[in-house]
Amino acid sequence: QATRKAYRSFGKDPNRYRVSSEALCRRIIRGLGIYRIDTLVDLINLVSVRSGYSIGAFDADRIEGDTLVLGVGKEGEIFRGIGRGILNIEGLPVYRDDKGGIGTPTSDEERTKITLDTKNLFVIINAYGEEIPLDETIAFTTELLRKYASAENIRTDIVSAGLFIE
Repeated sequence: QATRKAYRSFGKDPNRYRVSSEALCRRIIRGLGIYRIDTLVDLINLVSVRSGYSIGAFDADRIEGDTLVLGVGKEGEIFRGIGRGILNIEGLPVYRDDKGGIGTPTSDEERTKITLDTKNLFVIINAYGEEIPLDETIAFTTELLRKYASAENIRTDIVSAGLFIE
C-alpha cells in the first residue's frame, strides 16, 4: 500500500504500473504461478511475495559508479524494463547509477539484470512503509541466499532516503 501511495503522489496510476510484488501476487491468485527464471531471481521473487515489498536485484558488476541516487523518472527517460521493452518511468521512483536508471518498484532495467554469470548481487528492498518488519525481510533474504545460492560475504545496510524531484 505504501508504494502505491508513493506512485499516486507522483501522478502515476498504480493500477496501470503495478508494484512488482503486487504483480507477482496477482499472478499467483489468477493461477498463473510465478516466473521461474533462475535461482537468484526466483529467491528474490519469493521474498517479494512473502514480504509484500518490491525488491530490486541487480548484477552489482554492471552498476556504473560508486553511488546510486533515488529520484523520480523523467519524461522521455529511456528505461528498458526486463522482458517489457521501453517502460515509461515518468513519475515513478527510480534508482540511478552513473549511466542511468537501474530499477523502479515496477521493474528492473535490462542493463543491470541478474544472469547466470552474476557473481556479485546487489539487492534493494523498496520499503516506502512497513508491510512486515524490515529486519525479518532482510533475515529471510539472507537465509535464502546463503542456503540456496551459496552466498558469502553478505553485508546489509539500511539506508533512509528522502525522495526528491530533480
